Amino acid sequence: MEYTVREKAFSNRDVYIGNFKGILPHGNGKYTWSDGTVYEGDWDEGKMTGKGELIWTSGAQYVGDFSGGYLHGYGIFTGCDGSFYQGSWRMNIQHGMGKKQYCNSDIYEGSWKEGIHEGSGRYSWNSGNTYIGSWKGGKMCGRGIMKWANGDLFNGFWLNGLRDGSGVYRFADGGYYFGTWSQGLKDGKGTLYPVGTKHPSLKKWCSSLDYCNDGTSLSGLLNSEESRARPSVKRSFSEKLSISGLLRNSSRISHKAMSLDKNWTHCDPSREFIRYDSLCELSHASEEGQPEAQDNSSVYEREYMQGVLIKERASNYTEISRKSKQRNKIAVMQEKRSCIDIFGVHSRSYYLMLNLQLGIRYTVGKITPVPVREVRSSDFGDRARIRMYFPRKGSQFTPPHYSVDFYWKDYCPMVFRNLREMFKLDAAEYMMSICGDDGLRELSSPGKSGSIFYLSHDDRFVIKTLRKTELKVLLKMLPSYYCHVGKHENTLITKNFGLHRITLRGGRKVRFMVMGNMFCTELRIHQRYDLKGSTIGRCTDKDKSDENTTLKDLDLKFEFHMDKLLRESLFKQISLDCMFLQSQQIIDYSLLLGLHFRAPENLKAFSQPPGTMHNHENLPNGDGVTSSQGELLIPPKGLLLVTHEPGSVSTAPGPHIRGSTLKAYSLGDKEVDLLLPGTGRLRVQLGVNMPAQANLKVLQDEVDSTEVELFEFYDVVLYMGIIDILQEYNVKKKIEHACKSLQFDPQSISAVEPKLYAKRFINFLERVFPDLP
Repeated sequence: MEYTVREKAFSNRDVYIGNFKGILPHGNGKYTWSDGTVYEGDWDEGKMTGKGELIWTSGAQYVGDFSGGYLHGYGIFTGCDGSFYQGSWRMNIQHGMGKKQYCNSDIYEGSWKEGIHEGSGRYSWNSGNTYIGSWKGGKMCGRGIMKWANGDLFNGFWLNGLRDGSGVYRFADGGYYFGTWSQGLKDGKGTLYPVGTKHPSLKKWCSSLDYCNDGTSLSGLLNSEESRARPSVKRSFSEKLSISGLLRNSSRISHKAMSLDKNWTHCDPSREFIRYDSLCELSHASEEGQPEAQDNSSVYEREYMQGVLIKERASNYTEISRKSKQRNKIAVMQEKRSCIDIFGVHSRSYYLMLNLQLGIRYTVGKITPVPVREVRSSDFGDRARIRMYFPRKGSQFTPPHYSVDFYWKDYCPMVFRNLREMFKLDAAEYMMSICGDDGLRELSSPGKSGSIFYLSHDDRFVIKTLRKTELKVLLKMLPSYYCHVGKHENTLITKNFGLHRITLRGGRKVRFMVMGNMFCTELRIHQRYDLKGSTIGRCTDKDKSDENTTLKDLDLKFEFHMDKLLRESLFKQISLDCMFLQSQQIIDYSLLLGLHFRAPENLKAFSQPPGTMHNHENLPNGDGVTSSQGELLIPPKGLLLVTHEPGSVSTAPGPHIRGSTLKAYSLGDKEVDLLLPGTGRLRVQLGVNMPAQANLKVLQDEVDSTEVELFEFYDVVLYMGIIDILQEYNVKKKIEHACKSLQFDPQSISAVEPKLYAKRFINFLERVFPDLP
């Protein structure tokens, strides 16, 4: 196909000058809208893709990377209000590392997530106040240091923008207060050290606080983002760029942005982002130049309640220091005693988490340099193990750590290494996700197993404790599981990435399995269901359930209507997975189903008949529909299926994603993306980002006491996978089946033989996802 350069004027007075590929802009070009908005840059078959510059009539300007019509990559954005952002973008939103100067001269530099501050970063107010530390949801949250313009400084923990937890407040005159806060107010016991009074070393205090409360290190928190920052790269825009005139909704992009030259530089957050060393200087500098401390000067032990001082007692530093050492000694003794019991089912398992992170970091680091090869039969055997002892003081092969002494065993490391390669999981990212300084979050068990669940800080991985019997089942079925996952890339069965065991010196053993999180998505999961196809005991207590409760079979009141081809692909894979589980004599597995309701505040969609789905083949970049006159139309609310565009949607592999993009019958058997107007464009894969319409049957009483059936329809996005695949139909389950059959219908209880279980499971799901005529 030859590229042609020409000028084309449209009936709506838009003008494009540049290269074409057929009838589509392709290459370099300049598009001018009738309202004066101009784009000059690269095009790829009608989409702004590559490098370019976009200038709005309001004066806002963007120069940088584009992909599929979105601001996507690195770029500089100048707003008409004088604000300025330089950094990373994803689908028109600041996401990643970047620096922004607001119109009021406030400056934030650090990590962004979906347009808000998330992660580590530094915020400087125009008043002279500065905060350095952790952010969540746009607010100061976690460990951080605030320095006020008047010289006061707080070093400690924050929650929702307020001081919350332990911390130390340094006054401008040199006095200190060590204590605890709650919702921004002093709350609990603390110690006031007036100016000139000897106080505890801030270096030692900060070192202990580094690993306080949530077990995360502030130095790692700040520098982990720094290490991931993209190196500075200069790029020239001296040559003219071109753009596709199909993107008509440019004005919808936020105009809070920044200015730039034609010659511009990618921002390098690691170069300007404040290091932990600098942060420590803020905290420790106060120890220098202070009046010489007097050991016997009075200090004050205080107790506050919601900011109100209720007790105060004068003392001296020596007495306070002695009491502090006694408290620390008692705490250490209690800590050592509690370490013996940390593996109880319902205990808080902080040390267990640390042991797990140390072991995984060691194993992955040891196996990664080994050249990639095909898995052998010996890789599944009893000798395929990595064993190591982790003493607290460290050894020739292991680092010192803050946990208890433990033994580590890693099962079949080469097998799970190849499984991670199969899912395109980078070893460094895998370790960073699980073993990074941000730590793991403990979750409550969603079932009756009593297992401990951990979730990685980026939500990509779930770690679950196993019983010894479950470990044996997994090792027994691992060769067949490896073949099944390799053969069927769209399998819905739980993706496993590691199998480990921790042993205390006393002999207590805990086994772990690392899995991909099926609900790792940017969309909120509004409801969760665990579906087995059984009816006995398969409901939840409504009085004890909340929005995070995993519901069961009898709680499900929806039917889900899907595109014909999507449903066909789903049940084809469910049948293959059930055949595999049946061959392994596995029962008690279930379909974990997550629902994201589109616009939950206005869910009803009565105007749309059941089973239909909006689709627009000629939707330009996923944000608007053009009429024959070239006018931009606002797309209907709901879910839109559009033809898959590799350059317009993120296709980065995830721990729950592997396989091809699904095809939809409603778009002529073409691969499709899911478009959520105003939110983003998502790749549709099996069990991931699957659009459907939820049909809810409602009975309403009329005046004459007769009941009338009403139907409510909701646009939903589905996430699903088959979980709990480690229960064999053994002698114990056969006895359970015999006993329960005396009380209940043998076909309705959970414990039935594998062939019947698989058949009942599929039949139940066929009613949940009915085939439309």
